[in-house]
Amino acid sequence: MSDLHGSRVLLGVTGGIAAYKAALLARLLVGAGATVDPVLTRGAGRFVGAATFEGITGRPVRDEVWQDIPGETHVALGRAADVAIVYPATANVIAKLAGGHADDLLTTTLLAATCPLLVAPAMHTEMWEHPATRDNIAVLCRRGVDVVGPAVGRLMGGDLGAGRLVEPDEAFERLVAQLRAARSRADDLAGRRVLVTAGGTHEPLDPVRFLGNRSSGKMGFAIAAAAAARGAKVDLVAAPSALPTPPGVERHDVTTARQMHDAVFALVDVVDVVVKAAAVADFRPADVASSKVKKSDGAPRLELVANPDILADLGARRAEGHPRPFLVGFAAETDDVEDNARAKLTRKNADLLVVNDVGATDAGFGVDTNRVVILGRDGSRTEVELAAKSAVADRVLDEVVGRLPAS
Repeated sequence: MSDLHGSRVLLGVTGGIAAYKAALLARLLVGAGATVDPVLTRGAGRFVGAATFEGITGRPVRDEVWQDIPGETHVALGRAADVAIVYPATANVIAKLAGGHADDLLTTTLLAATCPLLVAPAMHTEMWEHPATRDNIAVLCRRGVDVVGPAVGRLMGGDLGAGRLVEPDEAFERLVAQLRAARSRADDLAGRRVLVTAGGTHEPLDPVRFLGNRSSGKMGFAIAAAAAARGAKVDLVAAPSALPTPPGVERHDVTTARQMHDAVFALVDVVDVVVKAAAVADFRPADVASSKVKKSDGAPRLELVANPDILADLGARRAEGHPRPFLVGFAAETDDVEDNARAKLTRKNADLLVVNDVGATDAGFGVDTNRVVILGRDGSRTEVELAAKSAVADRVLDEVVGRLPAS
């Protein structure tokens, strides 16, 4: 049996010239044993008729919120789906999804759905490259939506460029992978306790100023959210951050590296996994002024002293015979990225080290996407291409789950 056998797929079709390909995708899904619920926008109906999808799927086609209210509302459609895909997704519908609009059956249903969602953009190159579309795609990625394509190829009117809908077989394989991953991750951390550190610590100079870094905490918060969604009891030790606490996560706020060290070691004996995603200050001022340093007093002379190394101290504890917790470190590098990270992995006695090049503009500090390499103490190397930090978080946890001893 295929991974889709017995699954229910919500197939959203929007008004683009490539809408005919959705019929081919529907045939692949039905052939794999899935129940397919087609939901067409009014624009889609101008390109491909409802009868086509009803004939392929054996299911009624819905295109209005007001249809069949006693039978199956938009809320019921959204709740019933195991996975959803919008194929093709126009720029207009992508904008609606990013803005949370619900002005037709498709957007209303997707707003009520809690299953994994794939979006397959299809539009002219100029529309795809417009800043508004790119911003909307970034919003969807940040929420964990999987975006497949667009491909580069022949477009309507004979143009050639980015914006072509990916072929049905590629969309099908991506959808299968999403559903497989969602099923394998469901509660795979149940019964485990995971501690995550996030954000950049602040080291005070005086009551007003501090030494800090550019970390936003987004990666660590994403890992905490993903671990909770997978059934773990999660403790999040957070440096100063305006990010909201993820659902199901117990948050412990700290400011300095020493406070973070104390918070981590207060919990280390009761957790199974520690993910050290925080950007912890290596040094702090030796002396903190009790009142604001005035400009008129001249430039202050700073003497810095080393902060405790939380990951190294956790690794040293492991070396002393403590079998847990499983240790995951992060390395933000700019030069000789993997060589430096591999050395850090050995030096800190960690199980995994997640390294990223913070010199990149689309990954690392302050943005919603990341690309990383996950290095294992066993010599393994897993490369994660550019993706939403929520998706990267799950890839990191996949590597953790595969290495945890049986509980």
